[in-house]
Amino acid sequence: MTSNITTYSNQSSDKVLAILELISYSDEPLRLIDIANQLNFNTSTALRYLNTLEQNGYVYKDKETFKYRMTFKICDLASHVSKNNDLIVIASQPIKELSCKLGECVCLAIEQNYSVVYIYVSDGPGQILRTTQRIGKEAPMYCTGVGKMILSDYSPEKVDSIIAQKGLAPFTEYTLDTREKLLAELALIKKNDFAYDNQECELGARCIALPIRDYSGHIIASISVTGPISRMTDQFIQDNYPLIRKTADEISYQFGYQINH
Repeated sequence: MTSNITTYSNQSSDKVLAILELISYSDEPLRLIDIANQLNFNTSTALRYLNTLEQNGYVYKDKETFKYRMTFKICDLASHVSKNNDLIVIASQPIKELSCKLGECVCLAIEQNYSVVYIYVSDGPGQILRTTQRIGKEAPMYCTGVGKMILSDYSPEKVDSIIAQKGLAPFTEYTLDTREKLLAELALIKKNDFAYDNQECELGARCIALPIRDYSGHIIASISVTGPISRMTDQFIQDNYPLIRKTADEISYQFGYQINH
């Protein structure tokens, strides 16, 4: 039974994609009968999938001609993919160089569905600490340096909404597990323009995170330097902060951000 359901689901997905591709590549809007004939679907099947695509905003049906054309919603999806790829292309080399100079793990993360996702990670030479920061790994925003850095750019109302949806479950004894503690920390981060993770997500690991901003000044990502608490001392961070800041600023500059410090 499960196999039959899976096969049907795959066939349905194939048909939806076939319709999207046909309309996308067409030089002019298409009628239902045109779509059905070209894809060898019966009209009721084609109509069912077109209705779904229309309801979700991917196609538009002209009320006079009853012809279908693509909307720009799929372009919005593509722009998000492009933006993340641009981030990696622009940030990867500076991050590699920073990781090599510091001998620690340097990560690039973005917000996705109110969590942080690590989209690029460079381990330092001889790195032996295997943290939770791996490419594609999701982590909570409230207990990671990169997550708190991004959260600091949000309004209190949006932060409250995220707390309501995600909660503040403690990962370690150091996790900021109340709204009051988190908001106080975010206010400090906003003032200082950097964030710490002091064993809040993983015992034994500490990080400092800085923002990546675009032309509007909004935070679009964050980079962090992570290592064991034995190496990520206050003195180490103080000594290397200018280099970390320079790296973050150089990446932000390429996204149009004007550096004022």
